[in-house]
Amino acid sequence: MPDHDRPLNEQGRTSSANLGSKLQLAGWLPDLILCSDSLRTRETLEVMKEHVPEFRDIEVHFLGSFYSVAAMDGQTADHLKETICKYATDEITTVMCMGHNRGWEEAASIFSGLSVELKTANAALLHTVGNSWEEAFESGAGGWTLSTVLKPDDVLKPDEFDITSAL
Repeated sequence: MPDHDRPLNEQGRTSSANLGSKLQLAGWLPDLILCSDSLRTRETLEVMKEHVPEFRDIEVHFLGSFYSVAAMDGQTADHLKETICKYATDEITTVMCMGHNRGWEEAASIFSGLSVELKTANAALLHTVGNSWEEAFESGAGGWTLSTVLKPDDVLKPDEFDITSAL
């Protein structure tokens, strides 16, 4: 079976539900979701929607490029910037991008200027300030702050996060 068409396994379903709950507890509910079109990523989002009702009414775009570009070293950060600026209006303050490694941890590392390690079902919570997404990305490499890397088994404290513009 091609990797793109591989379904989410039972551990992936559990991790997806847990991560969705952690995002909700952290107060990080996106205004826009940009998601790879791979089967397991779409299923991840469906599980999150089952467990966090607030995810159900969020605008979603499924993008084949989020699968293919992540495999290209050095391409993902620029692609995320271009894609977010294309889909996110200035009224949108939080965007959730769902995709695949290796490119995603590379992009989070470039944006934050830190070495970010992302395992399966992890979420890098990044934020910055700006009046538009274009302005937010003008800060360049290292201009975003890494709040945390959320993991499905993390224990969170309420009000632990303050995110104004997020990726």
